[in-house]
Amino acid sequence: MNGHIPIHLDVNGRVHDLSLDPRTSLLDCLREHLGLTGTKKGCDQGACGACTVLLDGERVNSCLTPAVQCDGMEIVTIEAMADHELGGQVQQAFLTHDGFQCGYCTSGQICSIIGMLAEHRDGRPSAVTEDLTRPAPLTGAEIRERMAGNLCRCGAYNGIVAAIREVAGA
Repeated sequence: MNGHIPIHLDVNGRVHDLSLDPRTSLLDCLREHLGLTGTKKGCDQGACGACTVLLDGERVNSCLTPAVQCDGMEIVTIEAMADHELGGQVQQAFLTHDGFQCGYCTSGQICSIIGMLAEHRDGRPSAVTEDLTRPAPLTGAEIRERMAGNLCRCGAYNGIVAAIREVAGA
Protein backbone atom coordinates (compact mmCIF):
# COMPACT_ATOMS: atom_id res chain seq x y z
CA MET A 1 0.00 0.00 0.00
CA ASN A 2 2.89 2.39 -0.67
CA GLY A 3 3.70 2.96 2.99
CA HIS A 4 0.13 3.81 3.96
CA ILE A 5 -0.96 3.12 7.52
CA PRO A 6 -4.42 1.78 8.42
CA ILE A 7 -6.24 3.97 10.95
CA HIS A 8 -9.61 3.93 12.66
CA LEU A 9 -11.16 7.37 13.21
CA ASP A 10 -14.36 8.29 15.04
CA VAL A 11 -15.39 11.57 13.43
CA ASN A 12 -18.60 13.22 14.60
CA GLY A 13 -19.90 9.87 15.81
CA ARG A 14 -19.18 8.02 12.56
CA VAL A 15 -16.44 5.42 12.35
CA HIS A 16 -14.05 5.56 9.41
CA ASP A 17 -11.42 2.96 8.55
CA LEU A 18 -8.80 4.56 6.33
CA SER A 19 -5.37 3.84 4.94
CA LEU A 20 -3.30 7.03 4.86
CA ASP A 21 0.17 8.26 4.10
CA PRO A 22 1.67 8.93 7.57
CA ARG A 23 2.40 12.52 6.50
CA THR A 24 -1.31 13.33 6.01
CA SER A 25 -2.50 15.97 8.45
CA LEU A 26 -5.79 15.56 10.27
CA LEU A 27 -6.99 18.66 8.40
CA ASP A 28 -6.25 17.14 5.00
CA CYS A 29 -7.78 13.83 6.08
CA LEU A 30 -11.00 15.55 7.14
CA ARG A 31 -11.27 17.69 4.01
CA GLU A 32 -9.88 15.45 1.28
CA HIS A 33 -10.63 11.92 2.48
CA LEU A 34 -13.87 12.42 4.44
CA GLY A 35 -15.36 15.41 2.60
CA LEU A 36 -15.76 17.44 5.80
CA THR A 37 -14.89 20.88 4.46
CA GLY A 38 -16.19 22.95 7.36
CA THR A 39 -12.76 22.86 8.95
CA LYS A 40 -10.75 25.51 7.13
CA LYS A 41 -7.14 25.63 6.03
CA GLY A 42 -5.89 29.08 6.96
CA CYS A 43 -2.15 29.32 7.45
CA ASP A 44 -1.34 25.57 7.44
CA GLN A 45 1.27 26.35 10.12
CA GLY A 46 -0.72 26.30 13.37
CA ALA A 47 -0.73 30.09 13.76
CA CYS A 48 -4.32 31.08 12.97
CA GLY A 49 -6.64 28.47 14.54
CA ALA A 50 -9.01 28.26 11.54
CA CYS A 51 -8.48 24.48 11.52
CA THR A 52 -9.30 23.92 15.21
CA VAL A 53 -11.21 20.73 15.99
CA LEU A 54 -11.77 18.74 19.17
CA LEU A 55 -9.68 15.62 19.66
CA ASP A 56 -10.92 13.58 22.64
CA GLY A 57 -12.44 16.85 23.90
CA GLU A 58 -9.23 18.88 23.59
CA ARG A 59 -8.85 21.60 21.00
CA VAL A 60 -6.07 21.01 18.47
CA ASN A 61 -4.81 22.61 15.30
CA SER A 62 -5.68 19.91 12.80
CA CYS A 63 -3.15 21.26 10.28
CA LEU A 64 -0.31 20.28 12.65
CA THR A 65 -1.76 16.98 13.86
CA PRO A 66 -0.84 13.86 11.89
CA ALA A 67 -4.02 11.90 11.15
CA VAL A 68 -2.32 8.61 12.04
CA GLN A 69 -1.73 9.99 15.54
CA CYS A 70 -5.52 10.19 15.99
CA ASP A 71 -6.11 6.46 15.54
CA GLY A 72 -8.92 5.39 17.84
CA MET A 73 -9.60 8.91 19.11
CA GLU A 74 -12.86 10.86 19.01
CA ILE A 75 -12.79 13.83 16.63
CA VAL A 76 -15.49 16.51 16.62
CA THR A 77 -15.64 19.06 13.82
CA ILE A 78 -17.88 22.03 13.10
CA GLU A 79 -20.24 19.76 11.17
CA ALA A 80 -21.34 18.21 14.49
CA MET A 81 -21.68 21.44 16.49
CA ALA A 82 -25.38 21.99 15.81
CA ASP A 83 -26.04 18.74 17.70
CA HIS A 84 -23.39 19.35 20.37
CA GLU A 85 -24.47 20.23 23.92
CA LEU A 86 -23.14 23.80 23.65
CA GLY A 87 -22.40 24.03 19.94
CA GLY A 88 -25.84 25.19 18.90
CA GLN A 89 -25.84 27.79 21.67
CA VAL A 90 -22.47 29.13 20.54
CA GLN A 91 -23.64 29.29 16.93
CA GLN A 92 -26.78 31.22 17.95
CA ALA A 93 -24.73 33.58 20.16
CA PHE A 94 -22.43 34.26 17.19
CA LEU A 95 -25.48 35.34 15.19
CA THR A 96 -26.90 37.41 18.04
CA HIS A 97 -23.63 39.24 18.78
CA ASP A 98 -22.31 39.50 15.21
CA GLY A 99 -19.39 37.24 16.09
CA PHE A 100 -18.37 36.73 12.48
CA GLN A 101 -18.01 38.75 9.35
CA CYS A 102 -16.45 36.82 6.47
CA GLY A 103 -16.94 33.56 8.39
CA TYR A 104 -13.65 31.93 7.43
CA CYS A 105 -12.41 31.57 11.01
CA THR A 106 -15.83 30.79 12.48
CA SER A 107 -15.64 26.99 12.43
CA GLY A 108 -12.30 27.04 14.25
CA GLN A 109 -13.53 29.73 16.65
CA ILE A 110 -16.63 27.71 17.58
CA CYS A 111 -14.71 24.46 18.11
CA SER A 112 -12.14 26.35 20.16
CA ILE A 113 -14.85 27.97 22.29
CA ILE A 114 -16.28 24.55 23.17
CA GLY A 115 -12.80 23.34 24.20
CA MET A 116 -12.03 26.57 26.05
CA LEU A 117 -15.25 26.44 28.05
CA ALA A 118 -14.45 22.85 29.07
CA GLU A 119 -10.95 23.90 30.15
CA HIS A 120 -12.41 26.75 32.19
CA ARG A 121 -15.06 24.49 33.71
CA ASP A 122 -12.27 22.06 34.71
CA GLY A 123 -10.49 24.91 36.52
CA ARG A 124 -7.47 25.13 34.23
CA PRO A 125 -5.84 28.55 34.47
CA SER A 126 -4.77 30.75 31.57
CA ALA A 127 -1.76 33.04 31.33
CA VAL A 128 -3.80 35.92 32.80
CA THR A 129 -5.50 34.00 35.62
CA GLU A 130 -4.57 35.95 38.73
CA ASP A 131 -5.74 33.69 41.56
CA LEU A 132 -4.79 30.07 40.94
CA THR A 133 -6.61 28.87 44.07
CA ARG A 134 -10.10 29.30 42.63
CA PRO A 135 -11.77 29.31 39.21
CA ALA A 136 -11.13 32.48 37.25
CA PRO A 137 -14.14 34.53 36.21
CA LEU A 138 -14.55 34.75 32.44
CA THR A 139 -13.65 38.40 32.11
CA GLY A 140 -12.92 39.92 28.73
CA ALA A 141 -9.18 39.59 29.39
CA GLU A 142 -9.54 35.96 30.44
CA ILE A 143 -11.57 35.10 27.33
CA ARG A 144 -9.20 36.93 25.01
CA GLU A 145 -6.20 35.11 26.47
CA ARG A 146 -7.89 31.71 26.27
CA MET A 147 -8.90 32.37 22.64
CA ALA A 148 -5.55 33.87 21.58
CA GLY A 149 -4.83 30.91 19.29
CA ASN A 150 -7.77 31.78 17.04
CA LEU A 151 -7.33 34.79 14.82
CA CYS A 152 -10.06 36.74 13.05
CA ARG A 153 -8.81 38.74 10.09
CA CYS A 154 -12.00 40.80 10.06
CA GLY A 155 -11.58 41.86 13.70
CA ALA A 156 -14.90 40.54 15.05
CA TYR A 157 -13.33 39.96 18.46
CA ASN A 158 -15.82 42.06 20.44
CA GLY A 159 -18.72 40.04 19.03
CA ILE A 160 -16.88 36.77 19.67
CA VAL A 161 -16.17 37.72 23.29
CA ALA A 162 -19.80 38.81 23.77
CA ALA A 163 -20.99 35.47 22.34
CA ILE A 164 -18.72 33.54 24.71
CA ARG A 165 -19.86 35.57 27.70
CA GLU A 166 -23.51 34.90 26.83
CA VAL A 167 -23.01 31.15 26.49
CA ALA A 168 -20.88 30.99 29.65
CA GLY A 169 -23.40 33.06 31.59
CA ALA A 170 -20.66 35.56 32.44
